Amino acid sequence: MSEHALVIGEALVDVVVGLDGSSAAHPGGSPANVAIGLGRLGRDVELLAYLADDANGALVTEHLAASGVGLAAGTLDAPATSVATARLDSTGAATYDFDLTWDLSDSAQPRPRPAVVHTGSIAAVLAPGAARVRSLVASLRDDATVTYDPNARPTLMGTPADARAAIEEMVALAHVVKVSDEDLEWLSGSTDVDSVARAWLNRGPAFVVVTRGGSGATAFLRDGSEVTVAAPRVDVADTVGAGDSFMGGLIDGLWAAGLLGAANREALYGIDSQTITPILDRCARIAAITVSRPGANPPGTAELEEH
Repeated sequence: MSEHALVIGEALVDVVVGLDGSSAAHPGGSPANVAIGLGRLGRDVELLAYLADDANGALVTEHLAASGVGLAAGTLDAPATSVATARLDSTGAATYDFDLTWDLSDSAQPRPRPAVVHTGSIAAVLAPGAARVRSLVASLRDDATVTYDPNARPTLMGTPADARAAIEEMVALAHVVKVSDEDLEWLSGSTDVDSVARAWLNRGPAFVVVTRGGSGATAFLRDGSEVTVAAPRVDVADTVGAGDSFMGGLIDGLWAAGLLGAANREALYGIDSQTITPILDRCARIAAITVSRPGANPPGTAELEEH
């Protein structure tokens, strides 16, 4: 089996604005954050994004390189690097405004035969790039495990109905789905997010994980069982990148358990509570470390072992 991960999706600059009006620029983007999490956990990971060879692009690429993330061919072909402005409220939660264009370059060429392909958020919904992402993922899924996090951005994704149609196309392509309870509530208009998660499970994934912030996470398995883990109690600096850190930990945990790739598909679809519980517990610890400090700053392996 190949021993590298391909992450497809947006990398950009996050400008974080605090309650006092102060601001700071940080590299960001949900898929890029997942790639960084994997790199810090020691995985060979490549990002296919849409960046420019400009000052903001340099900020992002240097940040990616520092965590061991490689860039797929065609990643630096954008006319300008996108910017997201995150405004924090009194709880540290962020709301976003975006100035971005999402696409994949005609010259995009990732390394062949990855063990896992991850995508999510803006990349899988926003035209014109979303259709290219779905096509690329579909071409790779027979050999690779596809993981997906909708990571909804309502200001960019239109109505919930429009976004849900595109998102559920990706759910049907994915082997593993991670989604927040807030995203499911926005997409469905219902507070019964568990029912939506079960409906998504019936679309084809091996399992669906619903994250609930400080209330932990629940995995819905194909045998009908549900596995819930608690979130460690920490002082929250902000929630930026928490879900992305959890997602990176989930991919890494499945990798360590030998559940990625076509040869392990049957085992992935037969995953049980005994196997998934320690993976989810570790994901929750990774996310807790991330929210305990500002920005999307997931832990590396050594730091995680200290907690």
